Amino acid sequence: MSSPNRSSTPTLLIVVAWLLVSIPLAYGLVRTVITAAPLFTGG
Repeated sequence: MSSPNRSSTPTLLIVVAWLLVSIPLAYGLVRTVITAAPLFTGG
């Protein structure tokens, strides 16, 4: 049930917002895996 007065968010804005969240998240996950890898490989 959609409202006839509902404003839609521009697709570009959604993509930019997801990129602003995803890029630092991916960077943090990669850094965590690289840092934790020696703990599991005995290095």
